[in-house]
Amino acid sequence: MIGVSKLSRALAMLALAVSVMVGASTGEARAQQAAIGNTPVSAAAQPADYLLGPADKVRVTVYGEPSLSGEFFISGSGVMSLPLIGEIKAGGMTLGQFQTAVQKSLSDGYLKDPRVSAEVLTFRPFYILGEVEKPGTYPYTAGLTVLNAVATAGGFTYRADKKNVWIKHNGETTEQKSELTPSIVVAPGDTIRLGERFF
Repeated sequence: MIGVSKLSRALAMLALAVSVMVGASTGEARAQQAAIGNTPVSAAAQPADYLLGPADKVRVTVYGEPSLSGEFFISGSGVMSLPLIGEIKAGGMTLGQFQTAVQKSLSDGYLKDPRVSAEVLTFRPFYILGEVEKPGTYPYTAGLTVLNAVATAGGFTYRADKKNVWIKHNGETTEQKSELTPSIVVAPGDTIRLGERFF
């Protein structure tokens, strides 16, 4: 049988070991939190080369400043109106460039070392014309293909040319003819046109 004094010493040793482990764990957790807190804020997970444009809806987060954060639209002239700094150019910028511009504007006499994050919530719509059942303007979704766009517009008409498609990208003045394949991807703001087939 273990004596009372030996049992007490064993329990004391066990308590000491547990407290050391907890302390180490807490210290490690604090170190991790400090490291995370010092990590620069990068652009949200969006395509790196995506250029912002009119009708895009963007969530802007200024860390530690909820009154400066929110969801904002880019106007037809390519600017966004933000609290405190007013209008700022957004059209034609990548998310990373836009974040940097907002941070620079906020640090210019407003905030010390602002940390800003931006992500696109709603992309500008696409347009589909020609030989589809319901031509018009439709919301863009990530990964959209021409065939998805046609399906969204009610499908082909019976006169549609199902071998070729004309696409005008946002910001361009001319449309490009392409062979209609399942892999053709649509970008926000694109105008898609389906022509008639020759009988």
